[in-house]
Amino acid sequence: MVRTQTGNDQVEAELRVKIRLDFKGVSRPGRLFFGSKPTDKVAEENREQQVALFRNVPIQGVRIEDISLGGETYTVFDDQTNTEVAYAPAEFIVVADSIEDLVRFVAREDFRRIEILEPGNVILNRLEVERLLFRINEEIKSLQRWLERKYSR
Repeated sequence: MVRTQTGNDQVEAELRVKIRLDFKGVSRPGRLFFGSKPTDKVAEENREQQVALFRNVPIQGVRIEDISLGGETYTVFDDQTNTEVAYAPAEFIVVADSIEDLVRFVAREDFRRIEILEPGNVILNRLEVERLLFRINEEIKSLQRWLERKYSR
């Protein structure tokens, strides 16, 4: 629960946010006689896999209220790889116990946007800010280790 100010009183409230993640898809060359999948289909399959994980694997301190797959898949040209890359968006309505619990969403490669739905304001004390910054540091280190493993192969 987070603290919020209503009038002259501080009360605890749930933190409800809308998070948008755009899942990446890059087509791979086909094998033998089979052709490769279009990039938009790869992105949509990746989105389906990730959404299934979010639906089925509990996350401590986070409850997913709703998942919307209504966004249209879009394609952009990646200058670094000289290929087309597709992105399949998904929006999540999430209820979190604290701001720290949202860091794992914001630190993701596919994170695009976050909108705080409730409460209208949040009060953090010194200890809560310290814990938030520590959690951000942990996620950055985790992301660095993942990138090192990914690109050292």
